Amino acid sequence: MTDQQPSNPALDALAASGLDYRIVRHGRVNSLEEAAKARGVEPGRIVKSMVVKTGDTYGLVLVPGLRKISWPKFRAALGVNKAAMPQADEARELTGFERGTITPFGTKTKLPVIADSHIGPGEVSIGAGEHGVTALLDAQAMFDYLGARVIDVTDEE
Repeated sequence: MTDQQPSNPALDALAASGLDYRIVRHGRVNSLEEAAKARGVEPGRIVKSMVVKTGDTYGLVLVPGLRKISWPKFRAALGVNKAAMPQADEARELTGFERGTITPFGTKTKLPVIADSHIGPGEVSIGAGEHGVTALLDAQAMFDYLGARVIDVTDEE
């Protein structure tokens, strides 16, 4: 799919992916509920992308909108004792995106992806590299493309 608006690395990566997606552009939002309304989806269909650090290793965790990372589940699933979100500047250096715009598409550094098992099935909304820009695409197709490891790493908020 082609988006005729200005591009960024995430949109370029999506365009090159071969995935079936559509881009939705909206104004800046301040809450999950505002984002869901602007994107025309239920809050649980929004996927948040978060950089996580375990020791010297980084990865992206995809979390459904109404859930949060369960650190005990995450550590147990990965077999690590410590895991945390890095500082915002560290996440930006790795991905090329500021917090609130991080996406698994077009990151500066290729990062392994863990997708929470509560995402999908069907169409989801994931950020596309800048505030107010999102991609709507099939969750399973996205997981397959990203080579995501799909496991339960969240709890309800």
